[in-house]
Amino acid sequence: MNYKKILSTALFCGAFLHLATAQTAMPPMPSSDAPKNWHQLDLDKDGFYGISLNQAYELVKGKKSKTVLVATIDSGCDTLQKDMQGIIWVNPKETPNNAKDGDRDGYVNDVHGWNFLGGPGGKCDVNETSEEVREYDRLKPKYAGLAQAPAGDEKGYSYWLNVKAKHDTTVAHSTAELQGLQQTMGFLMITNGYIKKALKLGPQGTFTAKDLAKIDIKDTTKPGIDTLKNAIFGWNYILGAEGDDATNVKVIDDLNESIEKDNNDISPELANRKNIVGDDPNVWSSNYGNNLVEFPDASHGTGVAGLIGAKRGNGYGIDGVADNVRIIIIKAVPKGDEYDKDIANGIFFAVNHGAKVINMSFGKKISPHKNWVDSAVRYAAAHDVLLVHASGNDNENTDEVIQYPNNRLLDGTTAGNFLEIGASAWKKDTTLAAYFSNYGQKTVDVFAPGLHVTSIDLNAEFNTADGTSFSAPIVTGIAALILEYYPKLSAEQVKEAIMESATPIKGLMVYKPGTRDLVDFTTLSKTGGIVNAYRALEIASKMKGERKKE
Repeated sequence: MNYKKILSTALFCGAFLHLATAQTAMPPMPSSDAPKNWHQLDLDKDGFYGISLNQAYELVKGKKSKTVLVATIDSGCDTLQKDMQGIIWVNPKETPNNAKDGDRDGYVNDVHGWNFLGGPGGKCDVNETSEEVREYDRLKPKYAGLAQAPAGDEKGYSYWLNVKAKHDTTVAHSTAELQGLQQTMGFLMITNGYIKKALKLGPQGTFTAKDLAKIDIKDTTKPGIDTLKNAIFGWNYILGAEGDDATNVKVIDDLNESIEKDNNDISPELANRKNIVGDDPNVWSSNYGNNLVEFPDASHGTGVAGLIGAKRGNGYGIDGVADNVRIIIIKAVPKGDEYDKDIANGIFFAVNHGAKVINMSFGKKISPHKNWVDSAVRYAAAHDVLLVHASGNDNENTDEVIQYPNNRLLDGTTAGNFLEIGASAWKKDTTLAAYFSNYGQKTVDVFAPGLHVTSIDLNAEFNTADGTSFSAPIVTGIAALILEYYPKLSAEQVKEAIMESATPIKGLMVYKPGTRDLVDFTTLSKTGGIVNAYRALEIASKMKGERKKE
């Protein structure tokens, strides 16, 4: 759930939750509940604006598929998750736990992938701050207090002013937001106890929205009944917004993460990188990190990997979009902004180990070493590797507000192997564009399901969440599915098939993300439509392969 867009604006007074402020600030949500697999359904047959995945599999029924390697650059992955067994990549040239570099690539025991946030002793740099906060600290000694650019350093000074402006905005926003989040947490912690007492649960007990309906609140003479009603009201709203699988524990954990992120912007721990990883993120190198890809923060990456390729038809968990993939796990995204150095190295690592599609569900506002990332993007293009990137969750127009990474390279060229994905909901009505999604008629390529998407989570759990972070892997799964059956297609041809599959939804007026302004859906992306797996495969089947010889 996107707490930064809803709960941070909610006001709490004692045990009463005033939700009117949050609800008037954002456009309405879709009017009906969607099934957990709605993102795979078909609009005409099922009534949900999914990707028509069942129809796609009917189209290729009886055809042989080829295994496709996909990489996720993310927060890691639960390698023991039941739905990922046999799906996570195993490096055939490495012997687990022998402390040797079997494939001589500079990464010791990279059995399932690599952790570019790792350090000696199995440590990991989990908690980071925003890039503009890090850059402000780095540049402050040189530029703070200057009223004009030093002679010959006009470009550097201009960059400093940009960093400072974004830093000041971020810190001010986090400071204001933190107060609301802490008030929200106070409400949740107090009412959490009321609910558990009413349900006769122990201190560690968990409850869902369905459990709240079991509480008897008919006896209005019962002491504390009004307080209990208010607690149920607040929790019903919050749990209902997050999905059927949401629990009180998950809600509190997620809110704690948002509080931690704001605190990291306000009072950053700037020595984490040096103390844990040991490298200098502003000096290029590649042989750092460790081979441990699973840490307690791997929930996001596990969900992303599951949407791409969780085992299909096993009667457990979810069915991934692609049915014959192996996923290379690259851990490079902390709680906070990623480092350009890690992203560039992650792309190089994925390409060098055979990935044909790379999912990138992350982003930020400053890119101090974009040249490194651009080099990696060009390297991927030269090796026919498609990059699929989440556009972001700030309901901003990325034609006007630049997000990183992107396909606009510093040399003035545009990367043809780069897909930028927005998030959609399930109803073909005014709510079709997800309220949080970034958008851009020039910079976002296509939309894909991203509201209330259910995937796997850590420790055999499941999670329903919102985000372009989950729209991107759905598209990555479609790209992999195309390459399974049409392996001779180039990265740019796969991109073309995906974009052509998104029929422009002309004339449909939708709420512009983050507002109550109605706009034509076609103005929110290049294609003006939502990706469709069936049509993408149909289009791909008619293409003559242009993939370079490997």
